[in-house]
Amino acid sequence: MRTLTARLAPVLGLLLGCVLALGPARAQEPSPPAQAPANACAGSSNFLIGAARSDITGPAAEVGMMGYGQVGQKTEGIHLRLFSRAFVIASPCNGKKVAFVSADLGMVFQAVKQQVVERLRAKLGDTFSDDNVLLSATHTHAGPGGFSHYTFYNLTTFGFVPQNFEAIVSGITDSIVRANARLAEGSLRLASGDLHGASANRSPEAYLRNPEAERARYPDNVDTRMTLLRMTGADGRELGLVNWFAVHATSFGNTNPYISGDNKGMAAHTFEVEKGGRTPGGPDSFVAAFANSNEGDVTPNILGGTNGGGANDFEDAALSAKKQSDFAEHLWTHAGMPVMGGVDSRHTYVKMDAVDVAPAFADGGAHRTCPAAIGLSMIAGAEDGPGFGSEGATCESVHDVWSQFSCAAVTTPCQGEKPIVLEMGTMKPYPWSPEVLPLQVVTVGPLALVAVPFEVTTMAGRRLRDTVRAQLQGAGVTDVVIAGPANAYSGYVATREEYAKQDYEGASTHFGPWTLAALQQSFAGLAASLREGASVAPGPTPRDLRKAQVGLQPGVVFDDKLLWVDFGAVAKEAKAAYARGDTASVTFWGGHPRNDLKLGGTFLRVQQRQPDGTWKDVANDGDGAALYHWQREYCVPTLACSQVRIDWPIPRDAQPGTYRLVHEGNWKSGWDGRIHPYSGSSRPFSVR
Repeated sequence: MRTLTARLAPVLGLLLGCVLALGPARAQEPSPPAQAPANACAGSSNFLIGAARSDITGPAAEVGMMGYGQVGQKTEGIHLRLFSRAFVIASPCNGKKVAFVSADLGMVFQAVKQQVVERLRAKLGDTFSDDNVLLSATHTHAGPGGFSHYTFYNLTTFGFVPQNFEAIVSGITDSIVRANARLAEGSLRLASGDLHGASANRSPEAYLRNPEAERARYPDNVDTRMTLLRMTGADGRELGLVNWFAVHATSFGNTNPYISGDNKGMAAHTFEVEKGGRTPGGPDSFVAAFANSNEGDVTPNILGGTNGGGANDFEDAALSAKKQSDFAEHLWTHAGMPVMGGVDSRHTYVKMDAVDVAPAFADGGAHRTCPAAIGLSMIAGAEDGPGFGSEGATCESVHDVWSQFSCAAVTTPCQGEKPIVLEMGTMKPYPWSPEVLPLQVVTVGPLALVAVPFEVTTMAGRRLRDTVRAQLQGAGVTDVVIAGPANAYSGYVATREEYAKQDYEGASTHFGPWTLAALQQSFAGLAASLREGASVAPGPTPRDLRKAQVGLQPGVVFDDKLLWVDFGAVAKEAKAAYARGDTASVTFWGGHPRNDLKLGGTFLRVQQRQPDGTWKDVANDGDGAALYHWQREYCVPTLACSQVRIDWPIPRDAQPGTYRLVHEGNWKSGWDGRIHPYSGSSRPFSVR
């Protein structure tokens, strides 16, 4: 996440934090690996499986977007709707159940997890809890923001956006409830392989700081491994898949105004269409999740690009999506390893700003994590998305006036090389980012998912996987995957060596140079408890800040139009005919999309006329095949008019025939505040 850039630099310069003394938290050494107790599920390949997909698309106009931290980047339409893809897997052999969600979000903020679990309990009792619900984000940077309860992540949206938060929480909850209702007997198969040429390390110099002997263990400076879990019903019907591959969902850059699932969402859509689980207005009969992993220093923009994204948002996203989807198809076809065993999970909360790290997990000495803070190089942005200044500003090699001031004024010994520009952890009355964070391990047979509330760099992820694998090797675990960012969010985690370089990722490691060591220590304990069948303490309770939220963004007051037109009327008509490869475009007089998010619906339809004269949908705004664009139209006598443009890039393999573009929306009355539906359609046009 390029959370703050040049546009926030003046703000951050005025927000230098003070150090807050916090009480110590005593770390415990994990027990050494040992043989797991007798497993009631050993040799069992029977599972109950359910999958579902739900719409979580937030406001498509005038809401700041989450990811790049650009104040001026606001939603103005939809390229591809955002979805929560939920999978519930239960073991009849041990009576346990887990829910895994991959959501098209920049991150799953802590408040989202809190309220999803709360609503699940209200609907399903004790079926789900923090322990067995894993919510992960694809990390798309092309979605609306304002859905955190912590100030730092709502700065560029000018506060909390309740409408977006509700769309996300209700959609994720719905997807889990429906997946749970669909539980039926089935089987799982596991496959993995290396996808080359789909990612690159955006901080290669920082990666080179890691020990040469360690780097020599790996052929690449990014993780090329894709791990895929294939789900099949007992009747032979294919239910879905989850795959994990580490790459940023930043093919769309920081000037993009369209909501989109980016490369991950596009890959998921492609796979779902190919498996027949995705038709306009059809059911979610097949669900494909392209989940993220340790993507912290990994870019998809292998052809270069500017503003954080690729050279061309749509083309680069499509290229990355195709690479991931094609390789997932390869793994799907060759997924021959049956998953045996049960499901299990362990979860705890850790106060990450006060962890005493044992020497065994560090450099032989005792260390402690720090109150959350970001460094100067975070504002500089990453290599593929530059912001203000340059990366690599450290207190050991001060090279400008600002870093000199930062090191002299606010850097703490705990934060090491980092010139602090903002210490979120000491803000009052609440920290600006969470410090009590959830850590979780979920196992499905031989697969272990390590859920981290951070963006973990390539090498940091490798070390964390090794730590967990060492503890679970006696429990039949062969594949360990980083699942993240998951369950909450609080910046990055770089290795100690990468941290010293203070590139973007190191400067964004909130809790100081020993954050990774603290995670390894905590996850070693979780994994050991899981291996031994022991329970774990829940840890400190995170804050519930729902009553402390402030939003400065006004809602829709009313919608207006010219006196002589109706809502849905065409302002700019389609041409009479197009060739395949052209773009059909129509502009309508419309209403503000915040009047109704059309969750589970659509703002547009591309329709083809059938031989009997009826019209059949061939695309909508959940397909990525047509663009919905909203803009404010300043018309006399008010400033409340809207125009909606629908663009349909006609596929080169489109069937010749007669088509039309349809817009559906809602307008708000200024007299009584009521919301009214409307629709409009273009004239029929031919496609040759």
